Amino acid sequence: MTLSERNIFFKAGIAFCAICTLLILAASFLTIPVYQEIEENFRRPSNILQTLSGSILGNNYYAVHISLIISVLFSIIGLILIFYFFERTSAPEILYIAIFVISFSFEVIRLILPLHQLLNFPTLYIRVASRVLLFARFFGVFSLFAASICAAGLEVQKTQNAVFAITIAALIMTFGVPIDVLNWDTSLNIVKGYTSMLKLIEIAAFFTAMISFFIAANIKESKEYTYIAASIMLVLAGRSFLLNTDNWIGPVFGILLLSFGTWFICSKLHKVYLWL
Repeated sequence: MTLSERNIFFKAGIAFCAICTLLILAASFLTIPVYQEIEENFRRPSNILQTLSGSILGNNYYAVHISLIISVLFSIIGLILIFYFFERTSAPEILYIAIFVISFSFEVIRLILPLHQLLNFPTLYIRVASRVLLFARFFGVFSLFAASICAAGLEVQKTQNAVFAITIAALIMTFGVPIDVLNWDTSLNIVKGYTSMLKLIEIAAFFTAMISFFIAANIKESKEYTYIAASIMLVLAGRSFLLNTDNWIGPVFGILLLSFGTWFICSKLHKVYLWL
Protein backbone atom coordinates (compact mmCIF):
# COMPACT_ATOMS: atom_id res chain seq x y z
CA MET A 1 0.00 0.00 0.00
CA THR A 2 1.39 3.37 -1.05
CA LEU A 3 1.50 6.40 1.22
CA SER A 4 -1.32 8.13 -0.69
CA GLU A 5 -3.52 5.01 -0.56
CA ARG A 6 -2.92 4.70 3.17
CA ASN A 7 -3.86 8.36 3.69
CA ILE A 8 -7.09 7.83 1.73
CA PHE A 9 -7.86 4.96 4.09
CA PHE A 10 -7.20 7.24 7.06
CA LYS A 11 -9.61 9.86 5.68
CA ALA A 12 -12.29 7.25 5.06
CA GLY A 13 -11.78 5.96 8.60
CA ILE A 14 -12.17 9.45 10.03
CA ALA A 15 -15.45 9.87 8.14
CA PHE A 16 -16.71 6.52 9.45
CA CYS A 17 -15.72 7.39 13.03
CA ALA A 18 -17.49 10.75 12.71
CA ILE A 19 -20.70 8.99 11.66
CA CYS A 20 -20.43 6.64 14.65
CA THR A 21 -19.90 9.62 16.95
CA LEU A 22 -23.07 11.30 15.67
CA LEU A 23 -24.99 8.03 16.01
CA ILE A 24 -24.03 7.46 19.63
CA LEU A 25 -24.78 11.05 20.58
CA ALA A 26 -28.19 10.89 18.89
CA ALA A 27 -29.03 7.49 20.39
CA SER A 28 -28.12 8.72 23.87
CA PHE A 29 -31.38 10.66 24.10
CA LEU A 30 -33.31 7.40 23.65
CA THR A 31 -31.19 4.94 25.62
CA ILE A 32 -30.23 6.82 28.80
CA PRO A 33 -33.82 6.97 30.15
CA VAL A 34 -34.20 3.21 29.57
CA TYR A 35 -31.28 2.09 31.73
CA GLN A 36 -33.12 2.30 35.04
CA GLU A 37 -35.91 0.09 33.69
CA ILE A 38 -33.71 -2.71 32.36
CA GLU A 39 -31.06 -2.84 35.08
CA GLU A 40 -32.45 -5.92 36.85
CA ASN A 41 -32.58 -7.94 33.60
CA PHE A 42 -28.79 -7.96 33.15
CA ARG A 43 -26.10 -9.90 34.97
CA ARG A 44 -22.74 -8.50 36.08
CA PRO A 45 -19.64 -9.03 33.91
CA SER A 46 -17.43 -11.91 34.99
CA ASN A 47 -13.78 -10.85 34.94
CA ILE A 48 -11.12 -9.95 37.47
CA LEU A 49 -11.39 -6.19 36.84
CA GLN A 50 -15.12 -6.28 37.47
CA THR A 51 -14.70 -8.44 40.57
CA LEU A 52 -12.20 -6.04 42.14
CA SER A 53 -13.99 -2.81 41.27
CA GLY A 54 -17.59 -3.94 41.36
CA SER A 55 -17.51 -5.04 45.00
CA ILE A 56 -16.56 -1.49 46.00
CA LEU A 57 -18.30 0.73 43.47
CA GLY A 58 -21.33 -1.35 42.53
CA ASN A 59 -22.74 -0.88 39.04
CA ASN A 60 -23.87 2.23 37.19
CA TYR A 61 -25.39 2.28 33.72
CA TYR A 62 -24.41 5.89 33.17
CA ALA A 63 -20.77 4.87 33.62
CA VAL A 64 -21.28 2.19 30.96
CA HIS A 65 -22.79 4.74 28.60
CA ILE A 66 -19.93 7.17 29.19
CA SER A 67 -17.52 4.31 28.42
CA LEU A 68 -19.29 3.80 25.10
CA ILE A 69 -19.07 7.49 24.21
CA ILE A 70 -15.41 7.63 25.27
CA SER A 71 -14.60 4.59 23.12
CA VAL A 72 -16.04 6.23 20.01
CA LEU A 73 -14.43 9.60 20.77
CA PHE A 74 -11.08 7.88 21.34
CA SER A 75 -11.43 6.31 17.92
CA ILE A 76 -12.07 9.50 15.96
CA ILE A 77 -9.62 11.69 17.91
CA GLY A 78 -6.93 9.01 17.80
CA LEU A 79 -7.31 8.52 14.06
CA ILE A 80 -7.23 12.25 13.36
CA LEU A 81 -3.98 12.55 15.33
CA ILE A 82 -2.50 9.52 13.55
CA PHE A 83 -3.34 11.06 10.18
CA TYR A 84 -1.90 14.44 11.21
CA PHE A 85 1.42 13.09 12.49
CA PHE A 86 1.92 10.27 9.95
CA GLU A 87 0.53 11.91 6.80
CA ARG A 88 4.02 12.19 5.32
CA THR A 89 5.72 9.47 7.37
CA SER A 90 6.00 6.01 5.88
CA ALA A 91 5.61 3.68 8.88
CA PRO A 92 4.20 0.27 7.85
CA GLU A 93 3.01 -0.55 11.38
CA ILE A 94 0.81 2.53 11.68
CA LEU A 95 -1.79 1.15 9.25
CA TYR A 96 -2.51 -1.73 11.64
CA ILE A 97 -2.47 0.58 14.67
CA ALA A 98 -5.04 2.76 12.89
CA ILE A 99 -7.27 -0.26 12.27
CA PHE A 100 -7.07 -1.10 15.97
CA VAL A 101 -8.10 2.47 16.82
CA ILE A 102 -10.99 2.42 14.32
CA SER A 103 -12.34 -0.80 15.86
CA PHE A 104 -13.44 1.16 18.94
CA SER A 105 -16.01 3.05 16.85
CA PHE A 106 -17.93 -0.20 16.44
CA GLU A 107 -18.72 -0.09 20.16
CA VAL A 108 -21.69 2.07 19.15
CA ILE A 109 -23.32 -1.24 18.21
CA ARG A 110 -23.70 -2.09 21.90
CA LEU A 111 -26.53 0.44 22.12
CA ILE A 112 -28.69 -2.04 20.23
CA LEU A 113 -29.38 -3.78 23.55
CA PRO A 114 -31.14 -0.89 25.32
CA LEU A 115 -32.74 0.08 22.00
CA HIS A 116 -34.17 -3.42 21.77
CA GLN A 117 -35.77 -2.95 25.18
CA LEU A 118 -37.24 0.33 23.98
CA LEU A 119 -38.34 -0.53 20.45
CA ASN A 120 -38.80 -4.31 20.73
CA PHE A 121 -37.44 -5.10 17.27
CA PRO A 122 -36.63 -8.71 16.20
CA THR A 123 -33.75 -10.42 17.99
CA LEU A 124 -32.28 -11.22 14.58
CA TYR A 125 -30.98 -7.65 14.52
CA ILE A 126 -29.18 -8.25 17.82
CA ARG A 127 -27.63 -11.44 16.49
CA VAL A 128 -26.32 -9.72 13.36
CA ALA A 129 -25.09 -6.70 15.33
CA SER A 130 -23.31 -8.87 17.89
CA ARG A 131 -21.52 -10.76 15.12
CA VAL A 132 -20.37 -7.48 13.56
CA LEU A 133 -19.13 -6.20 16.92
CA LEU A 134 -17.33 -9.47 17.66
CA PHE A 135 -15.64 -9.31 14.25
CA ALA A 136 -14.58 -5.69 14.78
CA ARG A 137 -13.07 -6.47 18.18
CA PHE A 138 -11.07 -9.45 16.95
CA PHE A 139 -10.06 -7.64 13.77
CA GLY A 140 -8.74 -4.79 15.92
CA VAL A 141 -6.82 -7.10 18.24
CA PHE A 142 -5.36 -9.12 15.37
CA SER A 143 -4.37 -5.87 13.64
CA LEU A 144 -2.30 -4.92 16.65
CA PHE A 145 -0.64 -8.33 16.38
CA ALA A 146 -0.04 -7.72 12.66
CA ALA A 147 1.67 -4.44 13.52
CA SER A 148 4.06 -6.31 15.79
CA ILE A 149 5.04 -8.93 13.22
CA CYS A 150 5.44 -6.15 10.67
CA ALA A 151 7.90 -4.49 13.04
CA ALA A 152 9.65 -7.83 13.57
CA GLY A 153 10.34 -8.29 9.86
CA LEU A 154 7.21 -8.79 7.75
CA GLU A 155 7.85 -7.36 4.29
CA VAL A 156 5.91 -4.16 3.60
CA GLN A 157 4.91 -5.52 0.18
CA LYS A 158 2.89 -8.26 1.92
CA THR A 159 0.52 -5.80 3.63
CA GLN A 160 -2.49 -6.95 1.62
CA ASN A 161 -1.77 -10.58 2.47
CA ALA A 162 -1.51 -9.71 6.16
CA VAL A 163 -4.84 -7.82 6.12
CA PHE A 164 -6.46 -10.74 4.32
CA ALA A 165 -5.07 -13.20 6.88
CA ILE A 166 -6.31 -11.29 9.92
CA THR A 167 -9.68 -10.79 8.23
CA ILE A 168 -10.08 -14.55 7.75
CA ALA A 169 -8.95 -15.19 11.34
CA ALA A 170 -11.48 -12.66 12.69
CA LEU A 171 -14.26 -14.18 10.56
CA ILE A 172 -13.47 -17.67 11.86
CA MET A 173 -13.71 -16.41 15.43
CA THR A 174 -16.90 -14.48 14.67
CA PHE A 175 -18.89 -17.31 13.13
CA GLY A 176 -17.29 -20.14 15.08
CA VAL A 177 -18.98 -19.44 18.41
CA PRO A 178 -22.66 -19.48 19.42
CA ILE A 179 -24.31 -16.29 20.66
CA ASP A 180 -27.25 -16.13 23.03
CA VAL A 181 -29.10 -12.94 22.06
CA LEU A 182 -31.32 -13.12 25.14
CA ASN A 183 -28.45 -13.05 27.61
CA TRP A 184 -26.22 -10.02 28.19
CA ASP A 185 -24.39 -8.33 31.03
CA THR A 186 -24.48 -4.91 32.65
CA SER A 187 -21.58 -3.64 30.55
CA LEU A 188 -23.91 -4.05 27.55
CA ASN A 189 -21.97 -7.00 26.15
CA ILE A 190 -23.65 -10.07 24.76
CA VAL A 191 -22.75 -13.02 26.99
CA LYS A 192 -21.26 -15.12 24.23
CA GLY A 193 -20.68 -18.85 24.21
CA TYR A 194 -17.11 -19.83 25.03
CA THR A 195 -16.61 -16.46 26.71
CA SER A 196 -13.52 -17.53 28.65
CA MET A 197 -11.92 -19.01 25.54
CA LEU A 198 -12.47 -15.81 23.57
CA LYS A 199 -10.95 -13.70 26.33
CA LEU A 200 -7.93 -15.98 26.45
CA ILE A 201 -7.46 -15.63 22.69
CA GLU A 202 -7.55 -11.83 22.98
CA ILE A 203 -5.04 -11.85 25.84
CA ALA A 204 -2.80 -14.28 23.93
CA ALA A 205 -2.86 -11.99 20.88
CA PHE A 206 -1.85 -9.00 23.01
CA PHE A 207 1.00 -10.89 24.69
CA THR A 208 2.20 -12.27 21.36
CA ALA A 209 2.21 -8.72 19.98
CA MET A 210 4.24 -7.59 22.97
CA ILE A 211 6.77 -10.39 22.45
CA SER A 212 7.03 -9.59 18.73
CA PHE A 213 7.85 -5.95 19.50
CA PHE A 214 10.56 -7.13 21.90
CA ILE A 215 11.92 -9.28 19.06
CA ALA A 216 11.82 -6.24 16.75
CA ALA A 217 13.78 -4.25 19.35
CA ASN A 218 16.45 -6.96 19.33
CA ILE A 219 16.57 -7.39 15.54
CA LYS A 220 16.63 -3.69 14.71
CA GLU A 221 18.60 -2.71 17.82
CA SER A 222 16.08 0.01 18.63
CA LYS A 223 15.02 0.69 22.20
CA GLU A 224 11.89 2.43 20.86
CA TYR A 225 10.34 -0.95 20.11
CA THR A 226 10.99 -1.98 23.70
CA TYR A 227 8.90 0.95 24.89
CA ILE A 228 6.20 0.03 22.38
CA ALA A 229 6.13 -3.53 23.72
CA ALA A 230 5.66 -2.26 27.27
CA SER A 231 2.87 0.06 26.09
CA ILE A 232 0.90 -2.92 24.77
CA MET A 233 0.10 -3.82 28.37
CA LEU A 234 -1.34 -0.35 29.00
CA VAL A 235 -3.50 -0.67 25.90
CA LEU A 236 -4.73 -4.10 26.98
CA ALA A 237 -5.63 -2.86 30.45
CA GLY A 238 -7.34 0.29 29.18
CA ARG A 239 -9.37 -1.65 26.62
CA SER A 240 -10.46 -4.15 29.26
CA PHE A 241 -11.61 -1.38 31.61
CA LEU A 242 -13.64 0.33 28.88
CA LEU A 243 -15.31 -2.79 27.49
CA ASN A 244 -15.76 -5.04 30.50
CA THR A 245 -16.68 -3.02 33.59
CA ASP A 246 -20.00 -1.47 34.60
CA ASN A 247 -18.88 1.22 37.05
CA TRP A 248 -16.97 4.50 37.01
CA ILE A 249 -13.57 2.85 37.12
CA GLY A 250 -14.18 1.84 33.50
CA PRO A 251 -14.28 5.22 31.76
CA VAL A 252 -11.77 6.87 34.11
CA PHE A 253 -8.96 4.30 34.14
CA GLY A 254 -9.91 2.93 30.72
CA ILE A 255 -9.40 6.09 28.73
CA LEU A 256 -6.29 7.10 30.68
CA LEU A 257 -4.50 3.79 30.11
CA LEU A 258 -5.72 3.33 26.55
CA SER A 259 -4.88 6.87 25.46
CA PHE A 260 -1.47 6.94 27.11
CA GLY A 261 -0.56 3.49 25.76
CA THR A 262 -1.67 4.33 22.21
CA TRP A 263 0.05 7.72 22.29
CA PHE A 264 3.28 6.10 23.49
CA ILE A 265 3.13 3.48 20.73
CA CYS A 266 2.52 6.07 18.01
CA SER A 267 5.09 8.56 19.30
CA LYS A 268 7.81 5.90 19.42
CA LEU A 269 6.91 4.65 15.93
CA HIS A 270 7.07 8.21 14.65
CA LYS A 271 10.50 8.60 16.22
CA VAL A 272 11.72 5.38 14.58
CA TYR A 273 10.69 6.44 11.06
CA LEU A 274 11.09 10.21 11.35
CA TRP A 275 14.54 10.32 9.79
CA LEU A 276 14.11 7.50 7.31
